[in-house]
Amino acid sequence: MPYYLFKICSSDALGLVKNLELKDEFQKFKDAKRKARAFRAESEPNSVMKYQVIFAESQLSAEEQLLEKRAKPVLMDYER
Repeated sequence: MPYYLFKICSSDALGLVKNLELKDEFQKFKDAKRKARAFRAESEPNSVMKYQVIFAESQLSAEEQLLEKRAKPVLMDYER
């Protein structure tokens, strides 16, 4: 299974609507990580864009995983 590198832009302040752009596809995680770090270094520090590497069976599967809304984990008192 390949690694996909996506550029993610949130068009609203809450981050509910995400625009995904596939930047590249890699067979090795090391190569994907290196490219993601290069993109992050080139972007502005306060930018709304972020770059994420994801491991998935297909591009469609990767996009579905990135777009799904996840609940924040509940922290117990002893974990704070």
